[in-house]
Amino acid sequence: MMPEFSLFLVADGMGGEAAGELASRIFADAAIEVFSTTHADSEDERLDLIQRAFTLAHERIREHVSKHPYHGGMGCTAELLSFIGETCLLGHVGDSRTFLCRDGILRQLTRDHSLIQDQLDQGLITSAKAKKHPLRNVVLRAVGANHTLGVDLLKGKIHPGDIFLLCSDGLTDMVDEAAIAAALSSPLTCAEKGDRLIELAKAAGGYDNITVVLCEVEALS
Repeated sequence: MMPEFSLFLVADGMGGEAAGELASRIFADAAIEVFSTTHADSEDERLDLIQRAFTLAHERIREHVSKHPYHGGMGCTAELLSFIGETCLLGHVGDSRTFLCRDGILRQLTRDHSLIQDQLDQGLITSAKAKKHPLRNVVLRAVGANHTLGVDLLKGKIHPGDIFLLCSDGLTDMVDEAAIAAALSSPLTCAEKGDRLIELAKAAGGYDNITVVLCEVEALS
């Protein structure tokens, strides 16, 4: 999290523990570099910064793999959220997710770039079967993993009390949306809500990395 740049991010690495961790770090460093060196006064300029951050990270990961072939398959899924005025701006790649909890109602803002999501969209598989499908972790888009990169860019209006959750699939594979909504709607502090979500994922098995970033809109300037 970099609140001084109105920047919140999650990056979940792929390609083995060491390579995945490096890919996530490359993404975070690229995002911080782009946002800390370029000023953006409009929504379109801020969206351009988000796109540039993804592009820079993608290029750097690809360059690293070209020099270190044993890290082939290295990449990361990523969420990058920024705010300007009364608007939230979001970049999304992969199967990490961003949610909005407003007035106790949880809504997923992103669509997974995954094989299973495509099958769900085509009606080839049910939601119940998708949760246990052996190919449920096959990702179709990731930063650095393919020659080209497609980034979903989203924006929307914010309201006081809105809570945004950025998370890896280590949370959503373990904890259902009803439990996530209950945790986010509780009277706990924002930090305590994050801890609660991680505890729930660990209690359910916690077999994957669990990354959670929360930000709450307190007031609008």
